Amino acid sequence: MATKNRNFSTFDAPLPSAEEMRFGIVVAEWNREVTEALLEGAVRTLRNAGCPDLNIQIKYVPGAFELALGAQFFAEYTDVDAVIALGCVVQGDTRHFDYICQGVTQGITQLQIHWNMPIAFGVLTVDNMQQALDRCGGRLGNKGDEAAAAAIQMVKLQIDMEALSPDHEPDRRTIN
Repeated sequence: MATKNRNFSTFDAPLPSAEEMRFGIVVAEWNREVTEALLEGAVRTLRNAGCPDLNIQIKYVPGAFELALGAQFFAEYTDVDAVIALGCVVQGDTRHFDYICQGVTQGITQLQIHWNMPIAFGVLTVDNMQQALDRCGGRLGNKGDEAAAAAIQMVKLQIDMEALSPDHEPDRRTIN
């Protein structure tokens, strides 16, 4: 694989300003060593893009399977512009891994479409704990950074597209 040793948390272009954006971060407690490192990366990236701490809400769910419902709660009960879902599923000896990965992926995809809201997928699906550690701040970067960057970029895209809509009404989010 050509990208085998690439650090994916290095971005080719600067991120848009997140100064007026609001984010919810839902974090799985399972594999907490990994998910806390993902959270640190996501928060760091949001702050570096100008997002104030007051505009970052963090909530925990038991495991990766519950991330979709946690993200839905953010969409339904808060005024965030995007949600970042962070979790880690490590392959075991049974097919449980496949069902969890498929469920969380489909759940988050469906939520984005239903709520018309960016929900960034920061869920590691790995064969072993070393792969997880390599991707939560290790030699391959931090998937939390990547998920936060994707959330910022998607909020900016949504704002830009809404501004082009003939039915657009002025919004507080006039981000350049």
